[in-house]
Amino acid sequence: MLVLHLRVISPREHTDAAVALLRQAPGLTNLVVLPGVAQDPPGDLLLFDLAREAANEVIERLTELGICTAGSIAVENVDLMLSDAADRAEEEAPGEGEDAVVWEELAQRVDDDTRITWAFLAFLAIATQIAGIGVVVGSPILIVGAMVLGPEFGAIAAISFGLLRRRADLIARAVRALVVGFAVAMAITFACALVSTWLGWIDATMLDSHPEVEFIVKPDKWSFIVALLAGAAGVLSITAGKSSALVGVFISVTTVPAAGYASVALALGAWGDVGASALQLAVNILGMIVAGTLTLLIQHYLGARYHRAVPLTHQERGRRE
Repeated sequence: MLVLHLRVISPREHTDAAVALLRQAPGLTNLVVLPGVAQDPPGDLLLFDLAREAANEVIERLTELGICTAGSIAVENVDLMLSDAADRAEEEAPGEGEDAVVWEELAQRVDDDTRITWAFLAFLAIATQIAGIGVVVGSPILIVGAMVLGPEFGAIAAISFGLLRRRADLIARAVRALVVGFAVAMAITFACALVSTWLGWIDATMLDSHPEVEFIVKPDKWSFIVALLAGAAGVLSITAGKSSALVGVFISVTTVPAAGYASVALALGAWGDVGASALQLAVNILGMIVAGTLTLLIQHYLGARYHRAVPLTHQERGRRE
């Protein structure tokens, strides 16, 4: 059972309309109305549980009432719900909770993932350095570890979401996060590799002596196909809340290893490998963006197809007329 708990602070002038809307919403149960208890912002407190697949319209209609402007809507996942009423509510809701995408939740998540924070830069830089070390010592284990550690998929998913919603501002922020993040990570890895060459720890022959990592500099049709599959799986894992599946996505694509390989190759003057690994990075990112956008488009279409509208209240009907 996938159930959401919502806490709504409603201005008093909107409460009657909000309660009337909620009473007609499929998939809703455990409605509690506490008049006048909210202090900041002032208003009435509405508490209720809602099947995940019914969340989008309820949140949209509450937003149309102006509750987000003068009040607030908070949503949290319920890990355990023991209730026959909740079971009936979920049966009433159209579709399956695991297939449902709560679009406002996804919008907030991808918006957060486009922020260039110290943590984002640190994780990406550390992952790229681990990948660079994995390249020179020929360790697939280090390569896989770098794949898991990289935080770049959030920004890639944000680009897909921005394309779906035609949000140029979100796309621009996500592209900036990727460009700045990889530029910083590769610059740090390049500097470390350059120092290692001065110390005599690595040389250009090491790039040719480890065939087990050569796949990073050999982009082909399979690289793009894997990127497409990983992009689709990544978006599905985010929208369905399957974090374990997202780890598999990280292991599938060679974005961070390609950045690490390019940085080391640049320090060693292996210009052919620099271009090939940079192409690998671009192919993987492009493939994930294409697949992620198509996956979101399909989810949006399916959600609209199986959508069951909540009847308009008298107040809403009068306002729209």
